[in-house]
Amino acid sequence: MSKRMLMKGNIALAEGAVIAGCRYYFGYPITPQNEIPEYMASRLPEAGGVFVQAESEVASVNMVLGAASAGARAMTTTSSPGFSLMQEGVSYLAACHLPCLMANVQRGGPGLGNIAASQADYFQAVKGGGHGDYHLIVLAPNSPQEMMDFAILGYELADTYRIPSLILSDGVIGLMMESVTVRDDYVPKPPAKPWALTGCKGREKNVIRSLWLDEDGVIINNNKLQAKYREIEKNEIRYEEYMTEDADVIAVAYGMPSRIARTVVESMRVEGLKVGVFRPITLYPFPYQRLADLASRVKSMLVVEMSAGQMVEDVRLAVNGKAPVELYGTPGGAFPEEAEVYRRLKSLLK
Repeated sequence: MSKRMLMKGNIALAEGAVIAGCRYYFGYPITPQNEIPEYMASRLPEAGGVFVQAESEVASVNMVLGAASAGARAMTTTSSPGFSLMQEGVSYLAACHLPCLMANVQRGGPGLGNIAASQADYFQAVKGGGHGDYHLIVLAPNSPQEMMDFAILGYELADTYRIPSLILSDGVIGLMMESVTVRDDYVPKPPAKPWALTGCKGREKNVIRSLWLDEDGVIINNNKLQAKYREIEKNEIRYEEYMTEDADVIAVAYGMPSRIARTVVESMRVEGLKVGVFRPITLYPFPYQRLADLASRVKSMLVVEMSAGQMVEDVRLAVNGKAPVELYGTPGGAFPEEAEVYRRLKSLLK
């Protein structure tokens, strides 16, 4: 059974996590994600879980590390400056091969910035903002429905690969309200976790750590991590295409700008103009090969993002000179304007 409900994006994410079996939430308030801890504070006790407002973002992510070490489905959420503070713990989670769910509802930066929606944390999310050679699985929703669905998917992927999953959202998606299908029939099926710290009576003790002082420990762990990342890159790339089959120019955008680009493309198609939209859903692993294939038959691509230009570097890496790649970036909490997306796409068609 399922039901339709009008939900705010942040609430949809929180309820999705509960549906997925999250019973441990640790967080610290920061706008524009405060609806998530507010909701979890009442919803988790109802579900038999635990909510803790930690004393800081650093404490929150390390509480997640503790709960994940015990095999629990745990979560923390924050907004841009808060996620910056968490980076040491994020690196530790990755090094320890611990599955968990995190969410960054981005706001304008750098620094404390503002509370407007932004996509300025792309580099931090997909390249690794903490110490060492590591990745997170990064999912980029563009609707409240996907905020819920990706919370469930994020846990499934995290447990499958023993890796932290990150939902990279923004202030608009977090605060907008839309109709959402709530999956009441979903039954979480976390895999067995024989590695978890659940007490070692009757078996050898498990050890979870990110510090190796022996000669080869870090090298061995890095090789395990890199082998895992190659598997994820082979199996888990996700993207969405809209009218790209015959497009001469393609707009590439994720999150909220992808909805703006799609609206513009729909209006341009009415005029008979051959344009389309490509939306990366997984920002890591990034859909390099599909973009390379599309680049071999289009005139050019326009990257639309709410930053000074971050994802555009991955798009150019994928395209590898097969087609021109232009950027329309709006940093600091500014929003891409439909008229400007239209003007730039039409210019590239000439």
